[in-house]
Amino acid sequence: RGVEGNMRERTSQLLYAYWNEVRGDRVAPRRFDIEPSRITALLPDTFILERVSRQDYLFRLAGTRLCEQFGREFRGSNILAMFDEVDREALERVLESACKEGAVGVLSLEAADRGGRTVRLEMLLLPLVHTGLEISRILGSLTASASPAWLGQEPIAIQRLKTFNLIWPDGRPHALIAK
Repeated sequence: RGVEGNMRERTSQLLYAYWNEVRGDRVAPRRFDIEPSRITALLPDTFILERVSRQDYLFRLAGTRLCEQFGREFRGSNILAMFDEVDREALERVLESACKEGAVGVLSLEAADRGGRTVRLEMLLLPLVHTGLEISRILGSLTASASPAWLGQEPIAIQRLKTFNLIWPDGRPHALIAK
């Protein structure tokens, strides 16, 4: 099934397929090559991060369903701040691999509301070139594997990283560009 076989959620598979089509033979597509009108159905579950530094990946945009599920607006906040220290370090490595080597990240999370009810989430992280040749944006999605009644009514309060995989669309890491 190709690279999409590493992804369980349909949103991840569709977003990856679109990103890969736009990417063509490049390491990553340019941020402005992404046309929201071509992924309208996916937008509620998508986000864009800006890499400010190795420890700071700020949300530029976040879909409406994401904001509803977490009970907050994400714009301007650091995605790494959502996780405990161990998970933050792992996510930081995945994001750095995306920005420095053109890797795609596929992560499995377990999330819970304050009452302890859980749901599995899949996060997809796709590198984007913003200016020049530097990958400094990440197109992502975060999709629940199920839709329990509480999700969107009670905010997700805790999320834990369960697994993560790095995928190189061309089968190998790229020694990238500007460090």
